[in-house]
Amino acid sequence: MTPQVAGRRLAAPEHRSTSTRWPWLPVTGAFVAITFALTTLVTVVDLRSGTMGHTGLHWLDGWYRWDSAWYWRIAAGGYFYHPGQQSSIAFFPVFPLAARALAPFVGGTQIAGQLIAVGSGLVAVLLFSRWVWHRLPRRSAVLAIAVLLTYPYSLFLHGPMYADATYLALALGAFLLLDRRRFLAAGLVGALAVACRPFGVAVAVGLAVGALEALARDQGGYGWRDLRAATARVGPRQAAVLLAFGGLAAWMTYLWAAFGNPLAFVETESAPGWDQGVGPATWFKVAFFDALVNGHWGLRLNLGLQALVCLVVVLLVPRVARRFGWGYAAYTAVVIAIPILGTKDFMGSGRYALAAFPALAAAGDWLAERP
Repeated sequence: MTPQVAGRRLAAPEHRSTSTRWPWLPVTGAFVAITFALTTLVTVVDLRSGTMGHTGLHWLDGWYRWDSAWYWRIAAGGYFYHPGQQSSIAFFPVFPLAARALAPFVGGTQIAGQLIAVGSGLVAVLLFSRWVWHRLPRRSAVLAIAVLLTYPYSLFLHGPMYADATYLALALGAFLLLDRRRFLAAGLVGALAVACRPFGVAVAVGLAVGALEALARDQGGYGWRDLRAATARVGPRQAAVLLAFGGLAAWMTYLWAAFGNPLAFVETESAPGWDQGVGPATWFKVAFFDALVNGHWGLRLNLGLQALVCLVVVLLVPRVARRFGWGYAAYTAVVIAIPILGTKDFMGSGRYALAAFPALAAAGDWLAERP
């Protein structure tokens, strides 16, 4: 079969086993070294700028910034919703509930949240390294791991009380289970990922497409027509991946029961101060272009770089499809589409792109082809 990216058929995704063993120990060492270096930096910042945390330990409180306070408040006191105002229901439940469960055993909510975050970060990096090690040539795999570790927004894997590391670990776990044809387990882990971040529904979409792709491969097909034909052969075993959508359904059910609005997490984004409402002003990035024209140079640089990250991820989607298949391409496309369409100025998109792990792997593969 001749590979065609723009045509109806696609080359089979490559699964390469390198001649060397998965280097989990060097990867762990690199992660720990980066964590120590970043912790030293945030300690200095905390000493100079003043602490915002609750422990009195600068090396911990230095990581406690920005939305960490929201997660702490949810873990310590639960959710609240005030229509028209910034409300905690904007933040999905898996991470703060895990912090709440662990807090009594480790001495506090903040410590629990940061332990879960850094532990999840290590798990995510290890799962990612294992994933690329068996799918890419050695040089590509090494560079893919380097891309993840050095991507500026990967700092959210090393200590902040944020849900990003937990989400990434769950998403990788769900796809690794799917690759092993463990559809039920993939659906259950996927449900946790979906209930972890607002763009988590991308996992459910990717798993659904990936399950169809697995059926199509059994018949030697890799194109969209083969995926459509595979829908007729879906059985209860493959359909179990659809349980991943249950993560969003459960969250919406809770919001309906507790606050009378299953879409409250969407509506609160338009509250003053966040101003991320759904509509043309957000879709066409009115605030983004206003910032480019009238904003401080630092803001222009910040937003411009995050917009560039989104563009790069979009451009890498075809390579993701070639290398890893339609399921991973669908996942990546949905992950990056949500911040592109849902943010008024791309703020935060660089962090959201961290979830697009197939694109990070594809970037490493692209770099490996350079001289």
